[in-house]
Amino acid sequence: MLLFCLMSASVCAAESICYGSTSNGRLEGGVQLPGEGSNFVSYSDTAALMGRTYVHSVVRRAVVGAYGSLESSMPDKVFKYAETGLQGGGPFSPHKTHQNGLSVDFMVPVIDRQGRSVHLPTHYFNKLGYAVEFNRQAEYDGLRIDFEAMAAHLAALHRAAQAEGIDIWRVIFDPDLQPKLWQTEQGAYLKKHLTFSTRRSWVRHDEHYHVDFTVACRPM
Repeated sequence: MLLFCLMSASVCAAESICYGSTSNGRLEGGVQLPGEGSNFVSYSDTAALMGRTYVHSVVRRAVVGAYGSLESSMPDKVFKYAETGLQGGGPFSPHKTHQNGLSVDFMVPVIDRQGRSVHLPTHYFNKLGYAVEFNRQAEYDGLRIDFEAMAAHLAALHRAAQAEGIDIWRVIFDPDLQPKLWQTEQGAYLKKHLTFSTRRSWVRHDEHYHVDFTVACRPM
């Protein structure tokens, strides 16, 4: 058994424990998302070193699992995740949530003028991507939001979450851009299985989409 644990630490590692809510909570045993994979990257190596990419262990499996499924279904697409939370949870400035390991921000997948899937630029001059502003045509500086890839990612994320015995509570994305998701191949699936916030948030959520997972948490 010891040899097996050494070979597969993720199987033998203790499961994380979340407390409270996404807006008033904490986390025990938080785990960090991988910095990169064959079709995804983190928004910032520096931010990762600062400990800003930790999640609940079951959320990590769902996020990585979704990217894995997209390798087969959309091999020419690339993805980027952003802020998640601290290893121990708790207040996570400047966010109002992200406190118990169940919240993940994903940068929108984009295509360039040649129609190639590329990563949205994230650096300190654009606040790690959070200062990017897309117009009403979902365009920014020669880039366009890839709604087909975004919809496929959300659908894969939902399926991966359910495979782990959890679910997705809500998705926050600019209400003015949401109709473009319904027009995609996965649009009907998203409308059936996911709840999108229709209220305007304190930030626009056009350059990223915020996903809150549903996991049984202990009270604070």
